[in-house]
Order: sequence, then C-alpha cells, then structure tokens
Amino acid sequence: MGLYGAVTLASDPDMVFCPASAQIGSMVKMDIETIKRLSVRERVRLVQEIWDTLQPTASELPVTDEQRDIVTARLERHRRDPSAAIPWSEVRRELGLE
Repeated sequence: MGLYGAVTLASDPDMVFCPASAQIGSMVKMDIETIKRLSVRERVRLVQEIWDTLQPTASELPVTDEQRDIVTARLERHRRDPSAAIPWSEVRRELGLE
C-alpha cells in the first residue's frame, strides 16, 4: 500500500477520502485546503495514488488527435536519440520520491 492507499472521491467535489497512513489504514476526510497544505512530496504521492486508480480504465479515456501527435513526435525523437532520455529513477530522485 502506498502513502495514501486507494483514493476514492466523496460525493462532495471539494472533498477526497484517503487513508491517514499505511500503518493505521483508517480513512480521513481531506478538503482541498488540507491537500494544499501537504508538502510537495505528499501531493505528488497523492496524485500518483489517484492516477493508479485510473490505470484499469485508461483504455476508456479519449485520446485527441493532438495528444496522439505529441506522443508520436516524442517517440520519434526518442528513437532518433535514446541517450537523451532521463531514467525514471533519476526523475523520481529529483522530485524527492526516492
């Protein structure tokens, strides 16, 4: 389980629910102002947890032509010069996530 575990949205759009900690596993109510007071690292982790809940349904998300073109261009650029890529572990370290 991650820092926040599975995140579910409340019926109130300004509220989200997430576990208080992996050790406790209890649910706490967090409003947007509470989330804004989290450290950058905590907010990134929260976003990661939310994103992880979307992965099973990613195929249901529409992709625009513009988004497809961006991905195609980036893939072509990577194929031309793979050495220009930054390893994911380095990105995570720079964000303070490792």
